[in-house]
Amino acid sequence: MSSSPKTISNLLDLNVPIENADKAAALFGPTDVHLRAIRAAFGINVAARDGAVRLSGDVDAVKRAATAISFLQEQLRTAESLTSEEVKQAIEDASIAKAGERPTTLEVFANGLRIVPRTEGQRAYVQSILNNDLTFCLGPAGSGKTYLAVAVAVTLLKQKRIDRLILTRPAVEAGEKLGYLPGDIKAKVNPYLRPLFDALNDMMGADQIRRFMDNDVIEVSPLAFMRGRTLNKSVIILDEAQNTTVAQMHMFLTRLGQSSKMVVTGDDSQTDLAPGQRSGVLDAVHRLNQVRGIEIIRLTQTDIVRHPLVTRIVTAYESETRQPG
Repeated sequence: MSSSPKTISNLLDLNVPIENADKAAALFGPTDVHLRAIRAAFGINVAARDGAVRLSGDVDAVKRAATAISFLQEQLRTAESLTSEEVKQAIEDASIAKAGERPTTLEVFANGLRIVPRTEGQRAYVQSILNNDLTFCLGPAGSGKTYLAVAVAVTLLKQKRIDRLILTRPAVEAGEKLGYLPGDIKAKVNPYLRPLFDALNDMMGADQIRRFMDNDVIEVSPLAFMRGRTLNKSVIILDEAQNTTVAQMHMFLTRLGQSSKMVVTGDDSQTDLAPGQRSGVLDAVHRLNQVRGIEIIRLTQTDIVRHPLVTRIVTAYESETRQPG
């Protein structure tokens, strides 16, 4: 907790207590490099004294700096030191929060990893998953559709608010006829579910993922194998939903059971369906956009958080698509 602030006009003088004196040096960094990074990022005065970090300057900047320090002290509860990248991340996370407010933080299994939605669109997406039983999210590559859905699901799993995490994806390239591929069912579907596994690997250890899969806490399955099931107390994520047919989407949505959430993600600019075949996700969004308990989120280029080139690539392709002829 911070001590009572002193405010003069639009200036603020605030002391942020150091939670653990033994880790003060880790918080400050060698030669106070972490404090200097915070000072440079927010343009305020930063000084350590009397068991606290004193912040003074513009009200909004001071509050954001205090939020960054709060993030760092939270990490030091389970770590002995901080890297420059972790400090940079805390500063960025505090910068995108509303003044003086903590952004939505997703608590996953990996120690020291804090996942925070980075844009207004991403924050709306995360809140939608938390608040609704069914969320559709359409958006371009790199906007966090899959990653954030998995992060919310893993958070709910860790908090024991759900019993299972089910990941599915249409295997369009194989026409859902997976029997022609070599290996057992796991080997057959892994290529299609690789992006979901990549997200999981960021959020928990390989041994834990294997243990959860062996115990059916985490299940990965092609969309064709969802038929006839009712899924209770689970988060079910359908990725690449632009490649579902209308019939497949109808089948999937009716699998929703008690105390469960569904997240349907897709990029409607990258469908692999046969020409003239209507995408199941677009059909569902059209049919269900007025249904209570369902929210439809559309992310845009401004929500892309991959390499900066991804945004320019998406823009270039969209511009080409809009050109006549």
